[in-house]
Amino acid sequence: MYLEKEKVEAFYQAIQDADTIIIHRHQRPDPDALGSQLGLKALIEHQFPEKRVLAAGTTTKGLAWMGDMDPVIDEDYREALVIVTDTANQPRVDGELFNQGQKLIKIDHHPNEDPYGDLEMVYPQASAASEIIALISHTLKDRLPMTDLAAQRLYAGILGDTGRFLFNSTSATTFQMAAFLINYDFDAYALSDRFNTLTKAQAQFQGYVYDHLVFEEAAVAHITITQDILKEYGITEEESNSVVGIPGRIEGIYSWVIFIEQAGGPVRYRCRMRSKGPIINGLASQYDGGGHPLASGANAYSDEEKDQLVQDLIRVATDYSQNQ
Repeated sequence: MYLEKEKVEAFYQAIQDADTIIIHRHQRPDPDALGSQLGLKALIEHQFPEKRVLAAGTTTKGLAWMGDMDPVIDEDYREALVIVTDTANQPRVDGELFNQGQKLIKIDHHPNEDPYGDLEMVYPQASAASEIIALISHTLKDRLPMTDLAAQRLYAGILGDTGRFLFNSTSATTFQMAAFLINYDFDAYALSDRFNTLTKAQAQFQGYVYDHLVFEEAAVAHITITQDILKEYGITEEESNSVVGIPGRIEGIYSWVIFIEQAGGPVRYRCRMRSKGPIINGLASQYDGGGHPLASGANAYSDEEKDQLVQDLIRVATDYSQNQ
């Protein structure tokens, strides 16, 4: 197990000392962001019902079933403990006031390229931030015991970030924490089925992606999804996440990027980058992004920058293949 005992004790002491605890996560939340945030909230509220525990951030329609956000104002941060989960760098934190509390704790599983907080519990070997929260509860035992609600949220977070245990980030510890959580009273099958179920519009949209993928040298693929295509298929940008893994299912493809045209603002395309070998987070950082070695996000501010990202991805993939 990767947890450091002294940091777990410091984390628990900080919770004990605080009357108000505000939990943040990253913008455009995925299941792990919400699972770790709301799972931790459920754990603290159960063990310390006298404390005020708030989940801060914008809401997301597609994942509203995971739980509600709480309204927060400036005054809430006075002498508050702030915990940020699943967020590698400060600009991605959902909420501008996260650094206005008395103490700040970072809990994350991304490479620690932007250290922040008074206490950092950053473990890139973890499959998900939800896995880290589950392991903290497992380690603290009766001092921060697991609950049915927290287990459901954390299990959903792990399912999301491991692709239902298909991604290479899945480890023995991941399965141990999944086994720990699944003992609690929630429908694990229903959660897994939810992640595997598509709407008819999403299914038709996936057909479009298969038909329009562009294959490049060095086992690279890419596709550009315009706003017109999203409207034609009745798909929101959030729902378009269902196609991110498609190129990786195709034999011979090891790196890919999906460009999603933005409706407005300075960013022209959001770039969802994935790999089955070549390390891509360094490249993503050159395009206003970052993330995991094999799963990253970036931004392109013009068509020319989008095309250049493809060429750079081919270069990274070529370098990788030549060194194998």
